[in-house]
Amino acid sequence: MKTKPTLGFIGLGLMGKPMAKNLLEEGYPMVVHNRSREAVRELVSEGAQEGFSPKDVASRVDIIFTNLPDSPDVELVSLGEEGILEGTTEGLIYVDHSTIKPSLARRIAVEFEARGAFALDAPVSGGDIGAQKGTLTIMVGGPEAALEELLPIFDVVGKKTTHVGDAGSGQIAKAANQVMVAAQMVAMGELMILAKKSGADPARVVQAIQGGAAQCWTLDVKPERLFAGNRQPGFKAYMQEKDLKIVMDTAREYGAPLPSAGLHTQLFGAMLQMGMKDLDNSAVIGVIEDLAHTTLLD
Repeated sequence: MKTKPTLGFIGLGLMGKPMAKNLLEEGYPMVVHNRSREAVRELVSEGAQEGFSPKDVASRVDIIFTNLPDSPDVELVSLGEEGILEGTTEGLIYVDHSTIKPSLARRIAVEFEARGAFALDAPVSGGDIGAQKGTLTIMVGGPEAALEELLPIFDVVGKKTTHVGDAGSGQIAKAANQVMVAAQMVAMGELMILAKKSGADPARVVQAIQGGAAQCWTLDVKPERLFAGNRQPGFKAYMQEKDLKIVMDTAREYGAPLPSAGLHTQLFGAMLQMGMKDLDNSAVIGVIEDLAHTTLLD
């Protein structure tokens, strides 16, 4: 029986911790590291080993994963002082599950290739529920040969893995994903407030259109929470806004016109200004409510 590779996991937040736990429960030896030590202690109590820096983790594992908030965090952890690259040995596979700029993912891949290692950008979609249940969608950019070794691991944390192309391609797919997610969240908020202002029951309206051409993941998952008055994450609004900024930066870099995504970026920016940054991304309905001078649950 083939011995399972030793894994490293850095970034044990809303998404990273349940992903790491699922891998640990599947029997993978694991070294974990996180800025906040509470999550590290929790996983160590369940059988993981403690890592003391990204460099330290990289030097002790075969495959290392990161799931971090933003591009500067990934750049620091992967390429900075005491970073993953400093602990890299030939043949190491580095997988970044964060959502970052495609240009940074490509630069990281070049740096790791120079050390005889592999770097893949593999952002995920599916939110905290998908992370907990192991049903994430994984979009991968990087060498296909390295991906073959990762597929059994990805099958633990996700239900669908797609090799999009070379380094950076996974991040481009995630940017495209976030264009659609933002559009769905805003459209859902608009249709609910339209129903409310027009005198129809928003819950019945959603029920009526869920089985038609408007059917989508957002309408399947989010309305029940909103009608119960629950706007807690989920996927936090400030992360959605951060992702949309990456979308718009990438669009400018490659000359792609994204007029509606630009407007949605402004709406999520308004959420942050209104003090809703830690609410779910579906809580963008709050901006629509403010503009309409009504609330969903009045």
